[in-house]
Amino acid sequence: MRSLGDSPSSVPSTASARSPFKGFRIGGLGMTVVLIAFLVAVIFAANHNDVVGWIVAVVSFGWLALAAFVVFSIQKAARRAGEKLTEAQNAFNAATGRAPSSSSADHGGTRVVSERSEADEMRDLKLDHSFKIVQVQVRVVEDERAKGDAADQDTINRALETIAITSSNARDMIKSSGGGDEPVSGTIID
Repeated sequence: MRSLGDSPSSVPSTASARSPFKGFRIGGLGMTVVLIAFLVAVIFAANHNDVVGWIVAVVSFGWLALAAFVVFSIQKAARRAGEKLTEAQNAFNAATGRAPSSSSADHGGTRVVSERSEADEMRDLKLDHSFKIVQVQVRVVEDERAKGDAADQDTINRALETIAITSSNARDMIKSSGGGDEPVSGTIID
């Protein structure tokens, strides 16, 4: 597992991120046509100085304002939806014990810290099974101890032996990748 610090490949280039028109994207060909119509109407109205030209310019400006309002409202709603999606992903990841996803506003998109291999999945499945075995054996010991003097000591001893063997096997599965007996190192994520 790698640390979650910023690596050079995960941070977007500052030149593209700070473009002056990054957030300003006209809503397509229709918005461009309305903008050109407004400009042409204003130019003709100013050159000919007639009432009809100015009325066309005002109507054209109204359509331009309406189109701009719609485009910016949709962009704002899309940004809010993206934030809600990121919030929902983080809540899901927290509920399942995973690391929070990186915010698209902070890093320009999701970044992969490390990919899980099939061996990782198999090891996690084996560890899960080992923990379930330990839980079952603890329940067996508790049940036998609850019987008091009538408890079967052989059952308790077998359960404790099974716990010892299972925990030893589980520890062997999580030894550090160097193969030595040093403790496992990594980052703990709450």
